[in-house]
Amino acid sequence: MRKLFQVAAWLLVLAIVVLSLGPPSLRPVTAAPHDVEHIAIFLLAGLCMTVGYPYRYVFQAIAFIIFAGSIEIAQLWVPGRHARWSDFIVDGLAAVAGVGFAWLYERLSSGTPFQLNADK
Repeated sequence: MRKLFQVAAWLLVLAIVVLSLGPPSLRPVTAAPHDVEHIAIFLLAGLCMTVGYPYRYVFQAIAFIIFAGSIEIAQLWVPGRHARWSDFIVDGLAAVAGVGFAWLYERLSSGTPFQLNADK
């Protein structure tokens, strides 16, 4: 099952790159609002990556924030594309939320207690 999430995660990352850096005319159009599209794909990517590669939560959250920023910066050089701070913020937060949901699921399903300090 973990392998399935790994494949899905990398396919989602690839889809993000292709859809973000490809010509706007080839981008599929959905009925969903712009931000909802971004939230959906980045949340799923964060979730799948973290389920596929568990126990690297902080690294993955930081890596997704850097990835979201890199995608926006790369759009500066793609004709017809626009880098937006709002997209960076939405994408980064959605991916981190996906990582967080995977972490929470792992904690709840394994029975690992939540500890607020290391003394307990």
